[in-house]
Amino acid sequence: MSNKPILYMHTFSPPSRAVLMTGAALGIEFECKVVNLLEFAHLEPKFVKLNPQHTIPFLDDNGVLIADSHAICAYLVGKYGKDDSLYPKDLAKRAQVDSRLHFDSGHLFARLRFLYAPILYCKSSEMPEDRIQNIQTAWDILERFLSETPYVCGNDLTIADLCLVATASSLTDIVPLDPVKHSKIKQWIDRLSQLPYYEEVNAIGAKGLQAAIRKLLKKNAESK
Repeated sequence: MSNKPILYMHTFSPPSRAVLMTGAALGIEFECKVVNLLEFAHLEPKFVKLNPQHTIPFLDDNGVLIADSHAICAYLVGKYGKDDSLYPKDLAKRAQVDSRLHFDSGHLFARLRFLYAPILYCKSSEMPEDRIQNIQTAWDILERFLSETPYVCGNDLTIADLCLVATASSLTDIVPLDPVKHSKIKQWIDRLSQLPYYEEVNAIGAKGLQAAIRKLLKKNAESK
């Protein structure tokens, strides 16, 4: 029987990719179980019993069950990290990382979900202007986070970068960055793209999600 942490995930899911990148940075080998949200596999009784939130990613680390991607990333660093660089133990530094994680979950990813969910699940063929503008506002905030430092919490890579880039890279083809207003974000994504695991673990899934959104927009419009 495998003792690998089991990760319920899908490569289209930005939070899943954030956990996969954190795992790659820490050298963790997961047993991945794909949960296809588009086929509503997350609503199957067996999965709902395991995870009442019926969300992905979901971690089962030999009986330790965690549902939120940000909590999973923090847990993985605490258990498997050789040091605390990705999620500092220093309270002031950790608070800053936590604040950026909350920005991802409460703002950037939330706005991605509000834009994509109607297309994915409700056969919408529209991208309302107010939802596009909300993402542009989030881009402006992220740009300010990066105004003076190479990473969102300073000079060192943390799980906040991995979580935020998984979300950001899943939006940039649909809601493009302004090359002047958002030059720091572009540089930050380019910087993270040099990580040895970035292309395979994140970029392919991010491109796949956006391609699926474009395909569904067209399909939904044609079906009306």
